[in-house]
Amino acid sequence: MNRSRRTRSIAVALAVAAAAMAGAGPGCRRKAEKAGAVLPAVTVQPPRSQPVTEYLQLTGTVAASKSVNLVARVAGYLESVNFKDGAVVPENELLFVIERPPYEAQVELNKAALTRAQLELERQQAMMKENATAETTVENWVSQRDQAKAQLELAQINLGYTEVRAPFEGRLGARQVDPGNLVGSNGPTVLATIEQLHPIYVNFNLNERDALHLREEMRRLKIELGSNIGKAPVEVGLQNEQGYPHVGVLDFADNALSTSTGTIALRGVFQNADTTLFPGLFARVRIPLGDPKPMLVIPASAIGNDQQGDFVYVVGGNDVVERRSIAKGPLTEAGLAIRSGLSPGDRVIVNGLLNARVGEKVAPTTETAPAAAPAPAPTRKP
Repeated sequence: MNRSRRTRSIAVALAVAAAAMAGAGPGCRRKAEKAGAVLPAVTVQPPRSQPVTEYLQLTGTVAASKSVNLVARVAGYLESVNFKDGAVVPENELLFVIERPPYEAQVELNKAALTRAQLELERQQAMMKENATAETTVENWVSQRDQAKAQLELAQINLGYTEVRAPFEGRLGARQVDPGNLVGSNGPTVLATIEQLHPIYVNFNLNERDALHLREEMRRLKIELGSNIGKAPVEVGLQNEQGYPHVGVLDFADNALSTSTGTIALRGVFQNADTTLFPGLFARVRIPLGDPKPMLVIPASAIGNDQQGDFVYVVGGNDVVERRSIAKGPLTEAGLAIRSGLSPGDRVIVNGLLNARVGEKVAPTTETAPAAAPAPAPTRKP
């Protein structure tokens, strides 16, 4: 009897529990689950206002400021080469020697001819005072003396051509002729090439759109392009360098746009004291457009891109994620400048972008923006 009563009690308890579970329903379960859900964590940062300089960014090539083919201007056998291929030599350095004896002999021969003509002229002039010779004879010896003098000067010039010297300080290429070869017999023979490396040029081209933009910017700043030659800074960086460490000035701007390429040729000049730049290198070039202007800057990693354009995610006042289309500006050391689309008070998501969904709530943590970079130092003189 006690056993059957205990069995009925257990059955009643199980039925009550089942009824309670059935009454809870899926809606109650969802509320319980939602109450315990964790919002996605993101890190936000407000845009920082800082002075930003607009730049035109181009590609250029490095070229020597002077390049000369050293040639043999007189005929003869090459006696010596007095440099190592690729060496940097000072101005007036002796580089090649062409056999000198024939030209030295020619100088001596013309010296003797000049001496003879001078002595005979003096004898004829003395005779002229005694009416012992004709005036035409004296004039003839004056002519011969002057011709002998000119021949001597020409012989001395040719003798000087037997020594080929550096016209300026520069770097030599490989010699084109070895000692013992006959040079200059059939016209000038190229012996080597020398190029001046400091100062050095960087040539680049500006397309029509950028040229018009540059013109409008200079017009706004009331600057004439012609008056800016030798003043406007030009910055250059090589492929293995960070930023634009080489600063020069605009040295040349062509007077017309090329109809074949649609570009205008420009050139910057750089002192290049350490000869880091050398001919043939490709270089990144940028030209500042006017003075720095205040712009909002955010980390470049916060910017996304899709078929609709560039955008960022911002967290609204109710912690709901919003998409904000933006227009990008120049890249700075602190991040990317934004032309439009953001306000100083916006909370831009900079970390946790994969957790953010437009229209959904997030748990934002504010990250303090890095301290503003110091004001840029005045542009270094080239």
